[in-house]
Amino acid sequence: MADPTLTAREPGGPGGLGGLGGARDPLAARTAWALRSWWLTAAMWTRALMTYRASFVMMTVANVLITFLDFVVIILMFQHTDRLGDWNLPELGFLYGTSAFALGTANLFVGTVDALGQRIRTGTLDTMLVRPAPALAQICAERFSLRRLGRPVQAAAVLGWSLWVLDVRWTWDRVLLVPVLLFCGALIFAAVFIGFASLQFWWGESGELHHSFTFGGATVLQYPPTVFAKELVAGTVFGVPLAFVNWLPALHILDKPDPLGLPAAFRFASPLAAVLALAVAGLVWRTGLRAYRGAGS
Repeated sequence: MADPTLTAREPGGPGGLGGLGGARDPLAARTAWALRSWWLTAAMWTRALMTYRASFVMMTVANVLITFLDFVVIILMFQHTDRLGDWNLPELGFLYGTSAFALGTANLFVGTVDALGQRIRTGTLDTMLVRPAPALAQICAERFSLRRLGRPVQAAAVLGWSLWVLDVRWTWDRVLLVPVLLFCGALIFAAVFIGFASLQFWWGESGELHHSFTFGGATVLQYPPTVFAKELVAGTVFGVPLAFVNWLPALHILDKPDPLGLPAAFRFASPLAAVLALAVAGLVWRTGLRAYRGAGS
C-alpha cells in the first residue's frame, strides 16, 4: 500500500487540497473542486437515504419535535418571569433562532467531520487520502443526512415568530444584518467543527471538547450575554469567536447595550470573524494532515 503521507504532503496529491488540479491553480478553482467533491459525495448518500422515504420523513419530523423542546424550556422560564437579563421572550427567541439555525446548518454540511478520530483509529482515513478528491470534502460529506434539516427548519420557525413579534425599528442596516449573521454564523460554526475535529490528529479522544464548543456553544448563545460572566463573554469575542454568530449583531438589531463596552464596529464584524475562523480551521486541518503518518505501510 502506498504511503498516505505522501498524498497528504504533495500539493497536487489526491488527498490534499492540491488534488484540485495542482498547486498552481487559483484558489477559486481549488475551492470549486472541493465543493463539487462534497456535492457528489453528499448526493450519493442522499440517494441511499431516499430509498426509505417513509423512514426519512418520520425521522425528520421527530428531529423537529425533539429540537423544539429546547425552546419549550425557555418558554417555561418565562412563565415565572417577564425578562431574563433584561431581555424578553421574543428577544430570546431571536437569539435561539439565529444560534440554532447557524449550528444546524453547519452540522448539516460539515457535522460528520467529527468522525475523523474514528477514521484515524481504524485506519480508514488512508482510503480517503488516495482518492482523487480532497479528503476534507469527503469526510464532511460522509454519511450526509437530510434528517439534520430538522434543527435549522425548527430554528427558522422560531426565528420567524420572533421577527414577527419583536418591537424593533427596522432600518435597512438592521434588515440586512439578519441574513448576514445567519450566513456568517453558519460559517463560524463550520470552522469550529473543522478546527476542533482536526485536533484529533494529535488528540484522539477530543470528542467531548469538540461538542462543548459546537453544541454547547450554541446553547450558550441562546441566552443573553448579560446573564454570563464578562470573562466568558470576552472569551467568545477574543477566543473562539462565537459571539459573532449572534450576540454582537443582536446588540445592534435589538438596540441593546454591550456588556463589554466594545466599539460599535464589533457588531458588524461577523464576516471578518467568519473569514478568520475559516482560515484558522483550514490551517489546523492542513497541519494535522501533514503530521498524519498513516495506519500502516
